[in-house]
Amino acid sequence: MTQLPALGFDFGTTNSVAALAVDGRSELVQLAGPERADPVFRSALCFWQDEDVRGGLAVAAGPWAIAEYLEFPEGSRFLQSFKSVAASASFEHAIVFEKRLRFEELGRTFLGLMAARAGGALDGGARRVVVGRPVEYAGSRPDDALARQRYDMMFAGFGAEIHYVYEPLGAAFSYASRIEEPATVLVADFGGGTSDFSVVRIEAPGAARRCVPLAHAGVGIAGDRFDQRIVEHLVLPLLGKGGSYRSFDKILDIPGGWFTDFSDWSRLALMRNRKTLAELEKLKRAALDPEAIGRMIAVIEGELGYQLYHAIGALKRALSSDDAAHFHFEGGELAIEADVTRAEFEDWIAPDIARIEAAVDRALTMAGTEPQAIDRVFLTGGTSLTPRVRRLFAERFGTEKLATGGELTSIAHGLALIGQEPDIGAWTA
Repeated sequence: MTQLPALGFDFGTTNSVAALAVDGRSELVQLAGPERADPVFRSALCFWQDEDVRGGLAVAAGPWAIAEYLEFPEGSRFLQSFKSVAASASFEHAIVFEKRLRFEELGRTFLGLMAARAGGALDGGARRVVVGRPVEYAGSRPDDALARQRYDMMFAGFGAEIHYVYEPLGAAFSYASRIEEPATVLVADFGGGTSDFSVVRIEAPGAARRCVPLAHAGVGIAGDRFDQRIVEHLVLPLLGKGGSYRSFDKILDIPGGWFTDFSDWSRLALMRNRKTLAELEKLKRAALDPEAIGRMIAVIEGELGYQLYHAIGALKRALSSDDAAHFHFEGGELAIEADVTRAEFEDWIAPDIARIEAAVDRALTMAGTEPQAIDRVFLTGGTSLTPRVRRLFAERFGTEKLATGGELTSIAHGLALIGQEPDIGAWTA
């Protein structure tokens, strides 16, 4: 039977990757960058005002968005991690220079700019498009139907035949292409916004169905949540968290919503709008520590979210290899210097690790599989490199069973392979 050419698309919270499969071989799509081509494309947008552009609003995506932002941060709006709001009914639109943009508009813009950097590789020719989706979307009350509706509108121009597949199942197909022996595999996919798990039976090459999914589970927390924990402990206390304000003759706690939004990369940049800044100025006048609220306003007005994200990412990377690291951030009237041990960081993320472990347990229970029956644990996604995450699986299944590789690319690689399966409906979610 002739295999249809297929495009696998991993639209990630932090990075996005595409792969093309033809005749059973999947190749990553190389995307142009300011310095070099790379298959990994940052899931970010940067907007700025330009009278010479139709509509007066220019935009760049991926590493080009970062380059534009770094050149003129105060005149930009840098949006990242916007996938995190895909399933959020409370997110209606982003206000960018007074223009309201819905999720699907942000998504279509991002995809169009990503395709423009692919040298024509994403401009057609793929008969099938297989898009990865998390088992459970990020957010407190994720709405799967809403996310599907938004994804449909976002990918509508990418091809006539769109299919959605759980992201860890894509990673399972990628891993299956690397092994020859049958195995029962737990795939653990850790991204920026979600942690997803699939128990998959991989048969020997030549089997009618090489991969047989047994169960899936997920939780809407991952790398971005770990970032939030760092912000909560090192940054927010200097911005008024835990403080009070005066309302007539009463002293009240400052509402936590300001700090929740500030520590969420998908929402921080959106706080730079007229209404929010006016409310923060009002809060500053009433706060018992007005300078703290002033520092928050300065960070928002200075469009310093990317610099803060970069500093926190540097700390996490350092703690992945060292027992202690130094955190440094300076900008917007805010200066922070702090020494952080890996033990402290792991204590901060302990509640999140517990929820991740509970999701692993759900996947095993739903599959009717005991931990000792798992032959391999395939760890993928950038957050899988976090030592505490790896230790969770080493303790549960044994270090000798852990397998890694292609942490940022395995999902797209496998999704493209799934797109060449004749019974595509058996894999769709």
